[in-house]
Amino acid sequence: MKYVEPIKNIADIKAMKRLLRQHSQRDLLFFVFGINTGMRVSDLLSLKVCDVWDGEDVKEFVYVKNGSVNDALTPFYINNSVKKELKKYLAQADLKKDDYLFISKKNEKPITRQQAYRIINSAAKEVGIPGNIGTHTLRKTFGYHAYRKGIAISILSRIFNHQSSSETLHYIGIDKNENYLVKVDVNL
Repeated sequence: MKYVEPIKNIADIKAMKRLLRQHSQRDLLFFVFGINTGMRVSDLLSLKVCDVWDGEDVKEFVYVKNGSVNDALTPFYINNSVKKELKKYLAQADLKKDDYLFISKKNEKPITRQQAYRIINSAAKEVGIPGNIGTHTLRKTFGYHAYRKGIAISILSRIFNHQSSSETLHYIGIDKNENYLVKVDVNL
């Protein structure tokens, strides 16, 4: 498996969103959901409509089995960016509550990991994002930007199920020698 990188430049993220919006609301939602929640691609692809929609509105959290011995559920917050794209998608897609959220155009199953890779990789190439970009880029992009906005590395390590902060820093593409300003924006 090739090492993939996060998308660090906000302008590149916006360009990806514009391109994916023109292509498919489903594909745009997949991208937005991934970069805003940090969920694994396998978890994203297994989502069903009823996992994110209560019949009247978007749920606040989506819960995913974390694979531990006790089958605990990990909550992922559905922020306003995801809610906006999800509402647009559900308004135009003819999906039932038990349908997969990222349903294939060919059958009733979710898109494959390979198709998800093609969607993300092709869009990144088309907008000119350098480096190795794949489905794991979504999760890494979430971590990179969460960290840059001041989320504690210990919290990100727990979300990613990493054993150490240094593992998480390496995973999200942060160079320990890189100097940057952190915005602590309390905004009371």
